[in-house]
Amino acid sequence: MKTVKIVVMFVSVFTLITACQKEKGCTNPLATNYDANATDDDGSCLFDASPAYEIPTTYTFVDASGNSTVDFNGQAQRLEMLTEMSDYIKTANLSGTVLSASVIKDMYANNGVDWLDMDALGMDGSSKNLKSKTAASTGTADPAIQAYFESLMDDMAALSGTTVADNPTGGPGVGGVVVSTNNPSKMYLQNAFGHEYSQFIEKGLMGAVFYNQLTDYYFSEGEMDVDNSVVVDADNGKYYTLMEHHWDEAYGYFTTATDYPSNGADRFWGKYTADREELMGSASIIQTAFLTGRAAISNNDLDTRDAQIDIIRTELERVAAATAIHYLNGALENIADHAIRNHELSEAFMFMDALGYGHNPAYSL
Repeated sequence: MKTVKIVVMFVSVFTLITACQKEKGCTNPLATNYDANATDDDGSCLFDASPAYEIPTTYTFVDASGNSTVDFNGQAQRLEMLTEMSDYIKTANLSGTVLSASVIKDMYANNGVDWLDMDALGMDGSSKNLKSKTAASTGTADPAIQAYFESLMDDMAALSGTTVADNPTGGPGVGGVVVSTNNPSKMYLQNAFGHEYSQFIEKGLMGAVFYNQLTDYYFSEGEMDVDNSVVVDADNGKYYTLMEHHWDEAYGYFTTATDYPSNGADRFWGKYTADREELMGSASIIQTAFLTGRAAISNNDLDTRDAQIDIIRTELERVAAATAIHYLNGALENIADHAIRNHELSEAFMFMDALGYGHNPAYSL
């Protein structure tokens, strides 16, 4: 079954990537004839009359009294939690560094962790965590997927501190820190089959938590078709409607920067989408759709909101597929360097894996 899943993922990615190749058409997501597959605008865009409301250029929305109606603090916390977890587990790429499985699992569940919390997000003692949002399309996390990630954490900790010589045969060997033959400064903790734990965990949670929550949970009918007429709790600074808030939460899993892609393209989906901007225009397309959809919600234009959901889902799927191809190409370029080749393949595999956590995926997990 695992082999079948891998084959299907490769087929899915190579099918999707055909949409990433240069194709003429309308590239403006606000046009009525917008073509998600087009990367070369041919001047054919058609527009209805401009909406009777303003679409801002940054993710900044206020009410009539000037109060901000945007709140994605919970998502900002989870992005920072994965950042700090990744910083910790990547220390195992240094020869001799031993990790604690319990520390990684505590960070995953936010169990008594003393976070650095560089942005003062209120992470210490927060109810927010990554574990409860893992493969939680229905609102409840999938225990099998949670157990999978925790097994990776156990295996990584058990293997950390071990150094192995480069495997000259390129076949299954002994796990440990593998050093690049071309660049000795690059070294990665990999298991006997070349799977790099830090990439499987970090990129895996990017898919199972961030991608899943953004594209499948918050954009679902259950989260979108909610009250949009009453402010949640103005007395406690919650000046948004429930629908506005759910849209903001989806945005927070993509980036926490209000002026993306000028800023905020430094990690996770915001980063990899910005990396695809030159090839596909992905960052601009997704940001424009987020801004348009949020403005539409605030003006009860739900048809426009739904159109932006389709754009974001489609474009982010293309980003995941194109990024997988990018790393597959990197593996080919470094085919003889076992450390770097397996590093690139590990990233590629987990971006393919992310596709299965999206809305109406091409294959089941």
